[in-house]
Amino acid sequence: MSGFRVASVGRVGEDRRFNPNPVMMDEVKMALELYNDGTHHCLLFQNLVTGEAVQANQVIILDQGQAALLDPGGEMTFGPLRRALSAYLEPEGLDYVLASHQDPDIISSLDLWLTETSCKIVIPAVWERFIPHFTHAGRLEDRVISVPDQGLILSLGDGELSLLPAHFLHAEGNFSFYDPTSRILFSGDIGANFPHSVLPQPVSTLAEILPVMAPFHHRYMASGKVCRYWAEMVRELEVETLVPQHGRYLQGRQVVDEFLDWLAGLECGIDLVGPNLYRLPRLEA
Repeated sequence: MSGFRVASVGRVGEDRRFNPNPVMMDEVKMALELYNDGTHHCLLFQNLVTGEAVQANQVIILDQGQAALLDPGGEMTFGPLRRALSAYLEPEGLDYVLASHQDPDIISSLDLWLTETSCKIVIPAVWERFIPHFTHAGRLEDRVISVPDQGLILSLGDGELSLLPAHFLHAEGNFSFYDPTSRILFSGDIGANFPHSVLPQPVSTLAEILPVMAPFHHRYMASGKVCRYWAEMVRELEVETLVPQHGRYLQGRQVVDEFLDWLAGLECGIDLVGPNLYRLPRLEA
């Protein structure tokens, strides 16, 4: 069991910041507590890196001496995220790094996590032979948990995480992560939204983010068919909060159901493609 320490955790659902190591106060970014029952903790980092790169969220889940980091991002995120995690984890306190798919904003920091920690990398099976391009020969040996297309249940402390199929939303091999203890669904690119600034306040009605969410889904989700399949699967779960990899998160069953209704009826990807897109280029550089 790896050890971790959690600083100044408060009430479940409280929008509160933690008290990191005082010597690092100027460097450490603060986490938003999504859930805390005293033994199980879900912490969200929203704005570790700013600039021209797309905004991305990172999540750490802690339970009874084990820790899982979800979609840690790229090399530019690694330094700020590693310093931020030092407020909650001992240096070797990371057990798993979970990657929903292979994109650079998801897992291109792979080599650094392999070097700095003894964690296992949990990755969709279809991307297992591609991610070695992010690291050095032999470094992945005995460090990979390969997720089959059907998904799996991953034990974490006294709890578990469900790795749910989300194929073609948008990657060919893609997974969402459901935490039954907190009833939070970490949905990856599904539900991603891109407001001008990412606020810590959760979304309570879909209308708040639909203008900055719909264009991304029209382009990046493969088809309405798989959107509907995923939404129907998620309806079987008790989801109280939906946290995408980009933008603001959705809190409350009402807005989650509103989002699932919207997604299940969405036309996107190949539904919108016509022959006008497949023409020889006529524009000069």
